[in-house]
Amino acid sequence: MNMLWLQSAGCGGCTMSLLCAEDPNVFDLLADAGIEVLWHPSVSVQTGDEVRRLLAAIEAGEQVLDVLCVEGSIVTGPKGTGRFHMLAGTGRSMLDWVRALAPLARDVVAVGTCAAYGGVTSAGGNPAGAVGLAYDGKLRGGALAEGFRARSGRPVINVAGCPTHPDWVTETLLLLAEDKLGEGDLDDLGRPRFYADHLVHHACPKNEFYEYKASARELSELGCMMEHLGCVGTQAHGDCNIRPWNGSGSCTRGGYPCINCTAPEFEEPRHPFTETPTVAGIPVGLPSDMPKAWFMALASLSKAATPKRIEANAHSDRIRVPPGGGRKP
Repeated sequence: MNMLWLQSAGCGGCTMSLLCAEDPNVFDLLADAGIEVLWHPSVSVQTGDEVRRLLAAIEAGEQVLDVLCVEGSIVTGPKGTGRFHMLAGTGRSMLDWVRALAPLARDVVAVGTCAAYGGVTSAGGNPAGAVGLAYDGKLRGGALAEGFRARSGRPVINVAGCPTHPDWVTETLLLLAEDKLGEGDLDDLGRPRFYADHLVHHACPKNEFYEYKASARELSELGCMMEHLGCVGTQAHGDCNIRPWNGSGSCTRGGYPCINCTAPEFEEPRHPFTETPTVAGIPVGLPSDMPKAWFMALASLSKAATPKRIEANAHSDRIRVPPGGGRKP
């Protein structure tokens, strides 16, 4: 299986994340799986005429393209021409290249939330007209026509995340190499379900504090960050705390609230990321399958039953009271 990787409007963070793949590293993993990288702008040695000849060969049907990976949003401005972002040396916009190459690929993979839905590069007034491949925010239809299908018959596969986890990318590519990723393996937003069927809340190290609604009031405190600090891990799709970055890291493990970066329009929550909007004291963002009345009842009971150890530790940056209160058995 061969793969072409294009980097469009974005920071390149998903490539940086991918390079952190471990055991094996990304180069050994792809080689062992028989995945040939035709070109990647950050890691390939080809440049200039070599790349132009490769793109021309793909477009002419002389070079088969199995997987087209696109990182970064697609710029459509000005006035739908895409000429705010030209692919250097080709005289053509990235928008034009994506629309030309995508139908030729067996599968198309949007790497990261920018490529999937527009992401951070579409925030604000979006004067560049940045969109995702198959979505413009939550709306279907982005740089590619609504209802686009690759040669395999599959829609664009949205490996969303900001940045996306290296394992999400490599696992997607491995499944495609074995033709084991069907449309039923994608959720309603085109994300692979092997990670999107989980919540960031799953395996979060702050879950004991969440159960008792023992809440942190400031960043770096150990308590749950849902009530006051804007954490939406109970609604965010991703297995970030089940398979953390580099074996140990995630946003919540680092003491920062989950901002739901795998979702469309996460970049504009209409409130500061580290604040929880409330109505009558009730957080607006509750667990997706929990009625508000249930949450209030459970929260009241949980707070009343909070052990002193958990309450004390919730407002500290380290464990102050160990289990058992420090008493010797």
